Amino acid sequence: MGEMQTQTWIRRGSNLKLEAEVIDIPPTPTHGDTKYGGLYSSSNMKTAFIIASWYFSNIGVLLLNKYLLSFYGYRYPIFLTMLHMCGCALYSYAAISWLEIVPMQYILSKKQFFKIAALSTIFSFSVVCGNTSLKYLPVSFNQAIGATTPFFTAIFAVLITCKRESAVVYMALIPVVLGIVVASRSEPLFHLLGFLVCLGSTAGRALKSVVQGIILTSESEKLHSMNLLLYMAPLSGLLLLPFTLMWEGNVLAITAVKARDDPSILLLLFANVTVAYLVNLTNFLVTKHTSALTLQVLGNAKAAVAAVVSVLIFRNPVTVMGMTGFIITIIGVVLYSEAKKRFKSVH
Repeated sequence: MGEMQTQTWIRRGSNLKLEAEVIDIPPTPTHGDTKYGGLYSSSNMKTAFIIASWYFSNIGVLLLNKYLLSFYGYRYPIFLTMLHMCGCALYSYAAISWLEIVPMQYILSKKQFFKIAALSTIFSFSVVCGNTSLKYLPVSFNQAIGATTPFFTAIFAVLITCKRESAVVYMALIPVVLGIVVASRSEPLFHLLGFLVCLGSTAGRALKSVVQGIILTSESEKLHSMNLLLYMAPLSGLLLLPFTLMWEGNVLAITAVKARDDPSILLLLFANVTVAYLVNLTNFLVTKHTSALTLQVLGNAKAAVAAVVSVLIFRNPVTVMGMTGFIITIIGVVLYSEAKKRFKSVH
């Protein structure tokens, strides 16, 4: 790469973070322990622990990335994402092959491989856009924009699959969009480029969800979510490699220099990668012990909790109108989920 560029390691409160990279979890039947009844049964306690772990890992990866990318001055979000993908690949292999959390599945054809590669490309695009947006936007506003994923999912479902919902379902999306409009107009740290790139990240997540439901439809091609992560993670890492080389240059050399001066960076990176994988693992476990719908509801609450925690810790300015807009968006997402559930039950 030529002469190594020097890096000034600074501690300042910019609004960088890294998205939690999560593979969509398909519905899984609940396996509850019905031997013991009551609120404090072993099954309920286990489920509560799993949900708490899911919240801890999601918010934990947010705080770790915020610390690394803002306060510690490790300004390499793409490289950090690539580390996450490599870590997810290794942890997934250990969880499936050694711990046997789920049965190992194999890619059976080139066609199936290229479908997974297509998903990895969309996934990588979404993550890169999300991390780029966080150079310009505060965490709380990023979480608000991310809550509009159902809006983009509904659009792509119509455009790609021609699948239409009832008018009530689409009406429920109005507050989703309205809330972001309100929040955007009153966001003290609003940045147009960051806003547009964050919308691209949100749309990318929605597109991956729709495309995943299309291209892995046959029984022979369906992969369990943990197996899908096992194959998507290394592909995403390879896809991100040229971007980190192009935009983040000599990150490996700079990291080596920093590790020599401050070995704690290695512990921070290891913890960061580990917690990033736990986001995916606990995502799967919550669905297994509850339901996909419960995961969706908890996800809505998690976005609000993450936004509040980020404001409390990182002290980015917020306004009453901004918080109102976020609340309107969350209410819209809840209404959309409920309307869609009722529409499915009727049909």
